[in-house]
Amino acid sequence: MRSAASSMGRSGKPSAVESPSAKPTIGLPLNPSTGSRLRLSDSYPGRDPERDRWILARRPPRPTVDPSRAIGAFMEKERTENGDIVPVATILLTNRECPWRCLMCDLWRNTTKKTIPAGAIPFQIRGAFAELSSARRVKLYNSGSFFDPRAVPPADHGEIARLLDRFERVIVESHPALIGESCARFRDLLAGDLEVAMGLETAHPEALAKLNKRMTVDDFLNAAERLDRFGVSLRVFVLLGVPFLTPQESSEWCRRSIEVAFDAGATAVSIIPTRAGNGALDLLAEQGEFFLPTLEALEQALTDGINLGRGRVFADLWDADRLRICEGCFEYRVERLRRTNLTQTVLPSVVCADCRPA
Repeated sequence: MRSAASSMGRSGKPSAVESPSAKPTIGLPLNPSTGSRLRLSDSYPGRDPERDRWILARRPPRPTVDPSRAIGAFMEKERTENGDIVPVATILLTNRECPWRCLMCDLWRNTTKKTIPAGAIPFQIRGAFAELSSARRVKLYNSGSFFDPRAVPPADHGEIARLLDRFERVIVESHPALIGESCARFRDLLAGDLEVAMGLETAHPEALAKLNKRMTVDDFLNAAERLDRFGVSLRVFVLLGVPFLTPQESSEWCRRSIEVAFDAGATAVSIIPTRAGNGALDLLAEQGEFFLPTLEALEQALTDGINLGRGRVFADLWDADRLRICEGCFEYRVERLRRTNLTQTVLPSVVCADCRPA
């Protein structure tokens, strides 16, 4: 999951994995803070098909979207794997909803129920470019998986690549299950490098299973290995605020998940504060099974990640206003996080007389 997008990858095309033994391994206890078993809501089903129905039944109405227009397009600055600060164009594509029904996801709001016509995605990209300034890199995010043929028709890949021929790096997103030959073929069509963003979400094995993503940590690691063989860079989304974990456990597992992402070859990790509002998480919050992450927790998670010293770690700030509590310091604290994202240096904390006295 991500809030609308996130950050980066490897310099140049990496070499292939030399042998299966290069695959990273993990050995993690269940709940490091308490040693307890994972808590599970009485109302949340224990099997995948029932979970799908439970999640869908709690969704609010889906807005109508226009398949001829991207959901959004904007510019941002990001720190690259080489330490440069570069302009990045981000386009949020309109396409068919992801086939997975993840418990925490709200990105389906900006999708269609049916596959959009061939040619629609290139048309959206052309329209978005008319509103954007020049950039060195581009993100194409589509609220699902770029390599899902029902979301982005493969027949459009060639035209999409031609539209992106001026960029040094193209970043798309995908579920690990869809990392295959279509990814390698798209890489070959591009003039620049390809980077794929994948959601690990959490390395807590039981919590990950309950997210209904139909993926294990090993599945994620295997997909990361395939990307490395293809010479494709990896960035990873990690959640802060995982259902069925306490806030303390979630913060600990956020840090551990960042470590697993770097073990898998990521050159950047984006920390996504999990949002309520999709119906399912709102009910779990009422039942005490989901706790919204705080701005303070995000600050600490970013500090912990950067202090690992293993690669770039970013706090996702695209929906930061949800974390607003104190009017006196909120804007200063978000600006500090923004500067930390760019410098990858932990800056002094903001002291607030109203909520954070020295």
